[in-house]
Amino acid sequence: MSRNAKINGLLLLLVAALAVLPLALGLGDHKEEPFTGADGEAETAITEIRPDYEPWFSPLYEPPSGEIESALFSLQAALGAGVLAYYFGLRRGRRQGEQRAAARAGSGATASGADATADADVHTTAAATATSAATATATAEATATPDKGA
Repeated sequence: MSRNAKINGLLLLLVAALAVLPLALGLGDHKEEPFTGADGEAETAITEIRPDYEPWFSPLYEPPSGEIESALFSLQAALGAGVLAYYFGLRRGRRQGEQRAAARAGSGATASGADATADADVHTTAAATATSAATATATAEATATPDKGA
């Protein structure tokens, strides 16, 4: 097993442990809603410290239930992760393309000669295919067309 595979496996186990351990250890059992977000915890703490506190503003949209709120938060997190993954993938692809271009340019005349030979082979094959297709078409037309002079 490669070093990267071992690291990825350990990271996966760590993420699974972070997700399962709070449930297995019963953390939050003493609360009415054990796994509420930080917003709810902060609101509770603020009202305990200063009962007369009034928020500066109210939310633009209040979801009808906690499940919908959680789903919207998950959607937001997934979209953010998608944007980040796209950005980092794009950067990596560009970097790999630049490395390949530099490798082709740095390898000198040998590589460009090999590339030219490969390109010539492709063009020759394409020309031969086009010629044989044209010959087959002409033969088929000549065979299918009756002679009008006879």
